[in-house]
Amino acid sequence: MSIPFYRVDVGGDEREKIDEVFDGEAPNIVEDLEAAFESYVGASYALATSHGTAALHLAMLAIDLKRGDKVICSINAYPSIPEVVRHFDAEPIFIDINPDTFTIDLDKLEAYLAENKSKKLKAVIVSHVAGQCVDLDRLYEIAKQYDVKIVEDASDALGATYNGQKIGSTGADITCFDFSPHLRHNVCNGGMLVCDDEEIMERAKSLRNHAMVIEDEGLGYIYDVVDIGSQYMMSPLDAATILVQLEKQDDNIERQRQIAEIYNERLADAPHIRLPIANEEHPYSLYIIKVDKNRDSFARELAARGIECGLHYIPLHLLSYYKSKYSLRVNDFPIALRNYQQVLSIPNYAALSDDEVEEICDAILDVASTRV
Repeated sequence: MSIPFYRVDVGGDEREKIDEVFDGEAPNIVEDLEAAFESYVGASYALATSHGTAALHLAMLAIDLKRGDKVICSINAYPSIPEVVRHFDAEPIFIDINPDTFTIDLDKLEAYLAENKSKKLKAVIVSHVAGQCVDLDRLYEIAKQYDVKIVEDASDALGATYNGQKIGSTGADITCFDFSPHLRHNVCNGGMLVCDDEEIMERAKSLRNHAMVIEDEGLGYIYDVVDIGSQYMMSPLDAATILVQLEKQDDNIERQRQIAEIYNERLADAPHIRLPIANEEHPYSLYIIKVDKNRDSFARELAARGIECGLHYIPLHLLSYYKSKYSLRVNDFPIALRNYQQVLSIPNYAALSDDEVEEICDAILDVASTRV
């Protein structure tokens, strides 16, 4: 039996909500999702977008990123992070990572800010890899001290918490979510931008639809364009599906934690394997192990046994565009490089049965036992 890296669990509730959209019974479904999301994460404002990258791009528009500006991000991030920066002809600045959490190293971040004070430095984008957060209290203090905005990439952190507060309500200037993140593809696309700043939200809301302003509400077709925006409106069908899935998210996280407990117990003594170093609030949106050598051959052997794995992420300085654009060398980010050579994400999602989890464990133990 083959076990995919991710499988979407869609039931009758999603289909019923989609039928409501088709039947014209949910004309405000996108607004309903935004209101539900505000309530769920505890944010003042939420803005639905066509996909996660759209939310990130709108965040850069909302902070008025311009050519020549600089934005700091982790070298261990999905390409969408520096990509949205480059589309403004702005410059991403890469920082190495913490070897245990795979997130941006705050010591290195603070050291860079102390040595590179510039009005062109606009923001720091922080990715919560696997849903585990950096020390946000310290991050926000650093941001305040050096006067930079914090944009949190919460693609893996929907429903995750920090000191009991859901990500999106902890103090970032903007937080961006992706409902179909890398290798965990949903049946729908969508993103969400949340913040507590009304001015930022109003600007993002305008720019989401070509910065178009309707001048005659009665007619509805007389409009003006007041800025340069884009078309990032969420589909009502996507909104219907996501609205139902949002109601299940806390239960999904609980199931992910149950599966992680099984992995932690079954794989504790597996040779050549290092398990995640996690805090108590880790949602295990991803369960990332480290294989001490020959990670890819390990993954191939799992694939031969029907177990599909993932990788989070290929460090940005190893990708052709960024390597060439910024003359980056392989050893410029040694922690991320070493991490990349070892990490492997194994399946962990609510739709996995206990039997499937045991099968994954059996396969990993079998492969690990043959390594030398």
